[in-house]
Amino acid sequence: MEQAQREGIDVQGPLPGDTVFASARRGRFDLVVAQYHDQGLIPIKLLGVEHGVNVTAGLPFVRTSPDHGTAFDIAGKGIADPASMLYALKMARSLRASEKAR
Repeated sequence: MEQAQREGIDVQGPLPGDTVFASARRGRFDLVVAQYHDQGLIPIKLLGVEHGVNVTAGLPFVRTSPDHGTAFDIAGKGIADPASMLYALKMARSLRASEKAR
C-alpha cells in the first residue's frame, strides 16, 4: 500500500470486511481487494452477483471471470442471465487496453 501511495494511487486499508463492500457499492471505491475467495465473493453475491467480476491479479496475462457458479441446474435450458459474463469480458478488455497503454 505504501508503494502504491508513493506512486500516487489512492489506496486505503485495511478496512473492515463487514462494511467495505457496502461502501464500495455506494461508490466510495473503484474496487475492493479481497485476500481470499470467500472474503470477496460472499458479499459480492449478496450485493448483486449480476455485476460482479473476479479479477485474478499477479498473472502474466489478464484473467477475469463472472462472480457466479457454473449453474449446472439451468445449463442447456436457455434461461441463464449472461450479464455477469458480459461484465467480465468488458473488464478484461479494459484491463488489456490499460496494459497496452503503459
